[in-house]
Amino acid sequence: MSNAPRDASTSVSVMNEKLIFERSHPGLCAVSLPTTDVPPIDRSRAVPPELLADAPPPLPEVGELDLVRHYTRLAHRLFSVDGNFYPLGSCTMKYNPKVNEYAAGLPGLTALHPYQPVEDLQGILELLYETRVFLAEIAGLAEVTLQPCAGAHGEMAGVMIINAYHRSRGEDRVKILAPDTSHGTNPASCTMCGRQACTVKSRPDGRVDLDDLARQVDENTAALMITNPNTAGVFDPQIIEIARILHDHGALLYLDGANMNAILGIARPGDFGVDVMHFNVHKTFSTPHGCGGPGAGPVAVAEHLRRFLPSPQVIKNDDGSFDLRDDGPDSIGRVRSFIGQIGVLIRTYAYIRALGPEGLRQVSEKAVLSANYVASRLRGHYELPFDPPYAHEFIMVPQFRDKGVTELDVAKRLLDEGIHPPTMSWPVAHCLMIEPTDTESLATLDTFADAMIRIAEEAQTTPERLHHAPHTTPVRRLDEVQAARQPDLRWQPPAAPRQPSEAQSAAAERRET
Repeated sequence: MSNAPRDASTSVSVMNEKLIFERSHPGLCAVSLPTTDVPPIDRSRAVPPELLADAPPPLPEVGELDLVRHYTRLAHRLFSVDGNFYPLGSCTMKYNPKVNEYAAGLPGLTALHPYQPVEDLQGILELLYETRVFLAEIAGLAEVTLQPCAGAHGEMAGVMIINAYHRSRGEDRVKILAPDTSHGTNPASCTMCGRQACTVKSRPDGRVDLDDLARQVDENTAALMITNPNTAGVFDPQIIEIARILHDHGALLYLDGANMNAILGIARPGDFGVDVMHFNVHKTFSTPHGCGGPGAGPVAVAEHLRRFLPSPQVIKNDDGSFDLRDDGPDSIGRVRSFIGQIGVLIRTYAYIRALGPEGLRQVSEKAVLSANYVASRLRGHYELPFDPPYAHEFIMVPQFRDKGVTELDVAKRLLDEGIHPPTMSWPVAHCLMIEPTDTESLATLDTFADAMIRIAEEAQTTPERLHHAPHTTPVRRLDEVQAARQPDLRWQPPAAPRQPSEAQSAAAERRET
């Protein structure tokens, strides 16, 4: 078996790239500015002396083309969705249609200002109104607010709505339940809203333990926050019974919509008993996703929670015009300035309009099919703690610890194949969470499965290669503990080039001769 990388993401020229400071030559410049057309001023009078530097900053001096090529070569060092496969479980790192980027960048949209009169905002208000109507239909719920600007922000708004609902009934329920497979933001959102997060056990098959749920639900329970399909990649068919247990005690069912791309057009949360939920539209409905943003987390609610939605709300008047409505005294008020994360919502609208109902269903069907196909190929090489069928993602555990190989070694070795590592050690210890998404081809899925099988064989035969992986990236294996505790972010200027010795100069002259 060859140990050479199949799809390495770097080349020799990129790996040997110099620092921009090392490419600097005095006198070069990447831009030519026109002569100023305003009279010069005495900077010592305009700027306090203590704020003036003694000398100009030591910026690199390079020509324009060298600058462009330098940063282009650096860009090729990076992993990206456009350049690499990202089987990153629970994050849905899928391809985003470029036409949606074009739509979000149209001058008529980017030049808008939120303080313009409503009469001048009819186009964007119509788009936002239709977006919230689409999302309400997809959720099977009564109405949607577009204000929250991330999934966790949507969770917080949802818990605020739950609090407002119970207080309107003369109750102040402080306990919110969440399964042990829930996202970490669920208990964090509860704490932010003054609620107490309590954990509900899961069964060995990854589903909610109904007996434990029934024991914990009481008159002090405000809601259960559940992700379905959950983070183990398992759809819980008990969801209607879970909703009944909660509703019988006056509690509500909250759905974390992070995994909606597994059930689009197949199941509507409102139809299986959900009272309130959020969408991660930057995962499910096309937005460049990662590094903390951008995002949006619209919240959908059932009819009995409509009056608690944040205000203002985008509405359609009887004459066909659009307006912003204050939802009255029961509203939880604003949770964000202006209307919402407009750029992300435009992409959401474009994605939904382009695909339509059948296309959205195909998104989920392909995501589920891809996950189950990859899982079937890797079964026998890795342990799969939960039984199929899976939803859009699945969990596997590299069982090579007797060889000294950990999940981190497997993840690092994937970098040599030009594939970004999956999520590690969550929600099960030592696991890898795989999400192929709906946009990857069969060839890409096979390339990934082949790479994982090769790594499994390597773990058994030559585990030392995994211990030192990656081997082809610009930076090799780091001491992650030391890097976290003692980061060295200082830039050291390159040493001045040494002058050749007399012997070296003489040898050079002979070569030229």
